[in-house]
Amino acid sequence: MSWSHCSVSLSHTLPHTLRTYYDKMDQLLQFSTRFSAVFKHFENIRCPQVKNVWLYRTRGRRRALESMALLIMISLCVLLILYITTPEKYDKITSQKMVREAQPLEMTTPRCEQNMSVANIEEFSTFPTAMQDFLYYRHCRNFPMLLTVPNKCTIPKRSGEPFILLTIKSSPENYERRSVLRKTWAAERLQNGMWIRTVFLTGTTGTGFKKQRLNKLLKLENTKYQDILQWDFTDSFYNLTLKQVLFLDWMQNWCPTADFLFNGDDDVFANTDNMVEFLKGQRDNNGSKHLYIGQLLLTSPPVRNKNSKYFIPELIEKADMYAPYCSGGGYLYSRFTARTILQMSQSITLMPIDDVYMGMCLQRAGLRPMNHHGVFANGLIIPSDKLDIYDPCYYREIILSHKFFPHQIFLLWDEIHRKDLNCSKKEVNL
Repeated sequence: MSWSHCSVSLSHTLPHTLRTYYDKMDQLLQFSTRFSAVFKHFENIRCPQVKNVWLYRTRGRRRALESMALLIMISLCVLLILYITTPEKYDKITSQKMVREAQPLEMTTPRCEQNMSVANIEEFSTFPTAMQDFLYYRHCRNFPMLLTVPNKCTIPKRSGEPFILLTIKSSPENYERRSVLRKTWAAERLQNGMWIRTVFLTGTTGTGFKKQRLNKLLKLENTKYQDILQWDFTDSFYNLTLKQVLFLDWMQNWCPTADFLFNGDDDVFANTDNMVEFLKGQRDNNGSKHLYIGQLLLTSPPVRNKNSKYFIPELIEKADMYAPYCSGGGYLYSRFTARTILQMSQSITLMPIDDVYMGMCLQRAGLRPMNHHGVFANGLIIPSDKLDIYDPCYYREIILSHKFFPHQIFLLWDEIHRKDLNCSKKEVNL
């Protein structure tokens, strides 16, 4: 058996079966036997140039050649084993996402244990139940992922990965809202040459059969639309921060190429056409620089009223004023800022209000949120009570407004895209 024949036989594609493995090993052993036979009779080979001199007569040279042959055989065996146990197809690795995409979805994340020691804190028993539950599990950051979309962002650059990734906070039961958003401002599309992609962020709701039914609903949605990220934690107002941190970790691993991100609720009206125009007009419009815009809140104090949805005890925040932040109804930020917030969040304890927490992370990084006059997180202010608050002329030029029902979003999106819409005679002061 010649060396060239051996090389050709080993270059054939090897399927991942045990039988094939044994067949190849058998071929390798046959080659080894023949190789040894050659060396066994090497002493009988005469050099044609030197009379009566045996080739490699000395025992040392023979042992050296036999050792070399053994080393070659061991190397071939190792290479063969590695080749057999390697996946048949590998994509070119261009990001962390490509490395982890081949791995199955992790469903066995250990459950985080309740921290019972917080019950010993003074005044703990006087806190609302929701706040007590938050404090019991405040330290938990790892939860099983139930649904994901690993192919949401594509590689390489400019092959379809998002210019803007819309990340919309939604509860499992809000099917109608998600359905309308997919048909309106959150529709995945190529807008003015830039891709808009969408993911809905959610946890789980209820127990028993209710939880099972809602999980099946989300699974059906994700099978059809491929736009849901779901983790196995209780979907609640106080867990919005957890939802945001888990998303940022997902983004770093599965969508690292998105230039910009939008974070918003599923009851907002977002003019994503205008978002693209605004971001394209930035000097640094590839997401590599800091950008964080929305409705800026500079002097917002923690609410100490225990009956309020926004109640924050001094145990969580002792300061009399929050760090500057943008209202959580909706804000835009860059890839650079998203990565920075994720990094800062590793050393900042979770707090219940997600937009405030984002501001804390920005402050720790020495970055500032910025105000945008087109973002109305608390709702659009109409000049007169006599005017229709849903007149499309008031929404054609903005970026975002809050608190809409699904049917209102559906109608308004259609209205602002009417070709015959004429707002020239109306005085719109936004």
